[in-house]
Amino acid sequence: MWSLIFFSLALRLAPSCQQFPRLCATPEALRTKECCPPWEGDGSACGASSGRGSCQDVEVPDQPDGPQYPFSGLDDRERWPLVFYNRTCQCAGNFMGFNCADCKFGYFGVNCNERRESLRRNIFHLSRTERIRLVSYLNLAKRTVSRDYVVATATYREMENGSVPMFADVSVYDVFVWMHYYVSRDALIGGPGNVWTDVDFAHWAPAFLPWHRVYLLHWEHEIRKLTGDESFTIPYWDWRDAQGCEVCIDELMGGPSPQDPSLLSAGSVFSSWKVLCSRAADYNSRGVLCDATEEGPLHRHPGNQNRNVVQRLPTSAEVEFTLSLTNYDTGAMDRSSNMSFRNTLEGFGDPQTGLGSSSRMGMHAAIHVFMNGSMSSVQASANDPIFLLHHAFVDSIYEQWLRRHRPSPSQYPESNAPIGHNSEYHMVPFLPLHRNKEYFISSKDLGYEYSHLLDANQRLAESMRPYLEELQDVWPWLLMAGLFGGIVTMAVTAAVLTAKRRYGGLPWLPARKWKTLFILPERQPLIWSNDTVESSHRNYQTST
Repeated sequence: MWSLIFFSLALRLAPSCQQFPRLCATPEALRTKECCPPWEGDGSACGASSGRGSCQDVEVPDQPDGPQYPFSGLDDRERWPLVFYNRTCQCAGNFMGFNCADCKFGYFGVNCNERRESLRRNIFHLSRTERIRLVSYLNLAKRTVSRDYVVATATYREMENGSVPMFADVSVYDVFVWMHYYVSRDALIGGPGNVWTDVDFAHWAPAFLPWHRVYLLHWEHEIRKLTGDESFTIPYWDWRDAQGCEVCIDELMGGPSPQDPSLLSAGSVFSSWKVLCSRAADYNSRGVLCDATEEGPLHRHPGNQNRNVVQRLPTSAEVEFTLSLTNYDTGAMDRSSNMSFRNTLEGFGDPQTGLGSSSRMGMHAAIHVFMNGSMSSVQASANDPIFLLHHAFVDSIYEQWLRRHRPSPSQYPESNAPIGHNSEYHMVPFLPLHRNKEYFISSKDLGYEYSHLLDANQRLAESMRPYLEELQDVWPWLLMAGLFGGIVTMAVTAAVLTAKRRYGGLPWLPARKWKTLFILPERQPLIWSNDTVESSHRNYQTST
């Protein structure tokens, strides 16, 4: 039966929004540098015949980058996506996707004209059914080979300028693992061991928060399409003041193995997961990209981290201090930035002083280090499903800051940010194309909200929801038990009354004893004296 369910769910796969689209990974597409696949609805490129979009030249910005990456023309990610494609689908209206088959975030329906707001919830406010569904969806994504996407295992030059495509099939989940690896990998600048490490197109600079926002939105979108569940949202883990990894239990993200605490318990489905793109030092020494092959099990040993780098998980006070910083980014807009909201939230600014280049990691980075395993490597961290829960909460802090300070679009830098982070830069490695500045906006404009950002009454109702749902599941049984108990009571009472009438109260049993036979003696008075009450209060308030 489960195989049939798995097969039916797999059939629901449809085109979406990551690279590389399988239809654009052919010698012809790479030779012409054109990624404009047809929309299945009418067979025209980008759904042009139906007005969904059109194939257009890609425009890239000319603003100067910061000094952190002093090269040009060495890395495929520079001026994304021009190394691979200079023509892509540009979608109209509310349409989106590499072939304009999908809807923009927050829109649904065949014509993408249904506006809906989704709610991302605290994982501990999910019902038992919702938790089971979450784990099942994650596992399904890990076990289902992506029908629409492949990942690059070589540079464009190694592909002989596209004439020899070198791509690999991976699962829906691992497409995202590869994306996070690819955007954060070191730059290969020629030969084994010759790499540039001070470069990252999604971290250490202003695009950190917008890039991960888009990443989560696409991931959520893919799960909805894979499962057919349009109500699915990524839950978040609120790690403020946590004493340990609260989600590290078999019911959720997997507990530790009794035999080896750095591995996951056999009671968790995640214990059978295999990681990929986790050996950055090896790739660098050989001067190659990750080949997307399996590299062993997930590792995680929370709380066993280097305490000189991270002492504990972030506190509520540190989150509040971070939110109080008024400038989105400052100075060189990298890890040295002082009093920068972005740098402090990312973890390189001290969460108590705001000073950059902190010797200890805080906030976002602290959770990665604390997990002490696959999560602790930037390039490999997305292998651990905790990554999603963690970044959903980081995104919610970003959302709080946007609502509190209402920054003007000009707060996001147009130029001189590290490469990949200027406002007009296209995010690596997404297709369709997204510019960084487009996600310097409220989540409400993108169709989603966080439960802990609701007003007080809504938050209370939301926190009670899983308990009410559990009660809804058991109330028929409680009703049946109550009815059964009532029937039994009535039957016993009827039997007693019948016996009393028939035998006239039983001559061998006096009336007083007849009454006490069915009435339990009162062991304590129902009305206490004043002395009893006063004595009780003294005992309650004192230790004697």
